[in-house]
Order: sequence, then structure tokens, then C-alpha cells
Amino acid sequence: MIRLDATAPDFAAAFTALVNARREADEDVARDVTAIIARVRNQGDVALAELTAKFDGHDLDAGGWRVEPGVCKAAFDTLDPELRSALELAATRIRAYHAAQRPADSDTTDDAGIRLGARWRAVDAAGVYVPGGRAAYPSSVLMNAIPAKVAGVERLVMVTPTPKGETNALVLAAAHLAGVDEVWRVGGAQAIAALAYGTDKIAPVDVVTGPGNAWVAEAKRQLYGVVGIDMVAGPSEIVVVADGTNDPRWIAADLLSQAEHDPTSQSILFTDDAAFADAVAREVDAQIATLATGATARTSWDANGAIILVPTLADAMPLVDRLAPEHLELACDDPETLFAQVRHAGSVFLGRHTPEAVGDYVAGPNHVLPTGRRARFASGLSVLDYMKRTSFLALDAAGLGAIGPAAVALAEAEGLPAHARSVAIRLGQ
Repeated sequence: MIRLDATAPDFAAAFTALVNARREADEDVARDVTAIIARVRNQGDVALAELTAKFDGHDLDAGGWRVEPGVCKAAFDTLDPELRSALELAATRIRAYHAAQRPADSDTTDDAGIRLGARWRAVDAAGVYVPGGRAAYPSSVLMNAIPAKVAGVERLVMVTPTPKGETNALVLAAAHLAGVDEVWRVGGAQAIAALAYGTDKIAPVDVVTGPGNAWVAEAKRQLYGVVGIDMVAGPSEIVVVADGTNDPRWIAADLLSQAEHDPTSQSILFTDDAAFADAVAREVDAQIATLATGATARTSWDANGAIILVPTLADAMPLVDRLAPEHLELACDDPETLFAQVRHAGSVFLGRHTPEAVGDYVAGPNHVLPTGRRARFASGLSVLDYMKRTSFLALDAAGLGAIGPAAVALAEAEGLPAHARSVAIRLGQ
């Protein structure tokens, strides 16, 4: 774990190194993913079956390619009532939050009598990737599938690996609750390729969303353009800005909520209180020892964690913007003042009683967020990721007369006479 002091002479260089540090897996996966994509494109279901047997130890032909809707419903119906209620609460809140994101069509007529506007429509089909390796997350099913259905996607496909043929009942229950139409027992880069190109069994989709490992992320990157994607996501990260009046146990737990995800996750604390920084560091060590995920959290914290002492919390905000974190907690008396200074963050959690973890499950905003400083130019998953906008324009003779001559002049200036003629001929020129 790194300890930095913003007043130290070498702080600028040390913080720059922290900002620029790579946390992605070291494996050079691009070449392997390219080969996998080519196999699926050329061999379709044959390649899917072979790769699933190789990587997941599951025989698709013997054990089944799909999980039927009745199985997903049964998984939901047989859930422990308390857990089912929790899933339903999460789904209700996620659906309500994303329903408010639906954009409105526009249709106006300007002063020149020209009608112009835009119409929003959902994509025809979307694919959701749900991990099944290190852990399986029903919350990710809800966060990816519900916005697609709110957008109006008619065919929603879920792909998820089933190692050794084992399915996760919670994931299947969440798929039923979210309205997933198809569930396929394939994962990895090969699943992304199948969604993009289609196979005899799996029809292609228009957009692919959802988290995954380095191979999945690389497949999405390579296939963007063949299919739409939400983002290329990297390791999880959290930045907490906290004053010394917080309970160090709370802040340590918040830092570990991301550290337990993966050895490459990152947790960073900014504080203006040196004694509090020491207390949080001690508490992190104490809590790691109690976690079932302690080995992962230990590796993450030791390799990528940081505690940074700043003169005031306001001094932390420009540094936070340079990190452009996936998750940002502002645990202080006046979080709104600090929030007003935030330019780059995936999602912000305001106040001492708003842990990031509540946002992962039941609050409503999406937990699929840009990582690796991509919050500088990207946003979290939303209804808009499953929709596209079509503009439209309607002119009558008077409207064309009002703006057509300018179009002719510009077309001629660009050396495009056919463009100019298509307008000028209507103007009688």
C-alpha cells in the first residue's frame, strides 16, 4: 500500500506514477482473442462447442446449450423469500431510475418554416454478458438487462459460462426477473464473437454489454463496429475522500468493498487527518483477516492501494479528477461543496451514510461504470446504450428557398457539383 503526502517535495512525481500505473492483467491477450474471434466467425457452433469444452469443461451438446425460461422461473420461485424480496426491491429501483432516462422525441418547426427533429428507437436485439468464473453476480444481470428492457429492446440475450456445467441459481433468477429472453451457456471471448456475428444456434445482436475478464474486454474492443458495446471495462476502483470524524471501520470497509473484487482492483483514500489515515490503515489490515475474500483483498490492497494525506479535502479534488475514478465517495459534513468541484467520476456517493456498495445493488443508478480513467470521456451504462437517434427533416418550397442557396454555395466551395445541383435544380437554377 502506498502512503503519499501532498506536501512532500516528491509528491507530484509519485502521484503521477500512481495515476499512470497499469493494473490490467499482464497477459498479452489480443492475439489469442483475434484467433478465437476468427474461429467463431468461420466455424460457428463447432468452435463454440470446442472452446467451451476447453475453457469451461462443459460439453454443450451433452449438457445443453441453453437454459430454458422455465428453469430461470423455477430458480426465482424457489429462492429464499428474503433474498427474492431483495432482488425485487433492486429491480424495482433500477427500473424506476432508468425509466427516467428515456429520451423524448423532438419535432419542431423553425422560423423559416422548416420541420426538423429526432426520433429515438431501441435496437432490435441486445446481448448481456454475465461472468461465471471468479464470481457470479445477479446484480450485474439486473443492471444490464433492465435498462435494455426499459429502452424497449425486444430480444434480450444473456450469455454466461457454466464451468463444469454448473449454473448459478441467483443469476438465473435475476434473468427471469429482468425479462431476459434467451440464456446461453457460453462465455469468454467466444461468446462475444457469437453475439456479434451470430451462429446457426445464436442469432446476432446489435449491442453487447456487461463486465468480463481481460479476454472478454478485448473481444468487445476488437468487435466494436461489428456490434455496439457499452465500454471496455478494466479492474474495479474506488476513491474515498474522508475527514477525520469518520469511523475508520466504515472507511476501511468501503475501501475493501472494491479490493475484494480482484487482485488488480484499486482502493485509494484521501484525508486531511494523519491520525485518521493511520487508523484506517490498521483497520484495513484487521478486516482483511476476517474476510472470506481476504487473499484477493490483501493482494489488491498491497499492490494497488493508497492513502494520500492532503492539507484540506478541497485540495484532494483536483487530484481526484486526475484519477477520474469509477466510484467516488465523499464522506464529510458538506459533500455538496466537494461534489460541485468534481469533473470526472463514474458515480459519486455523497455523505457518510452512502457507501458505494449500496449503489452496487439496490439504489437505482447503474453500477456498470467507466474504469481506468475513462470517466474523463465516458459515462455509466444507461438506457441510451440500447437506443439510437434518427434525425429527420422536412422542407417545402419556401423552406428550401430560404436555406437552399447557402447549401449550393457551400457545395460548390467544396468542389461537389452534384451536391450543388441536387439543391439548385429545385430552386430553378
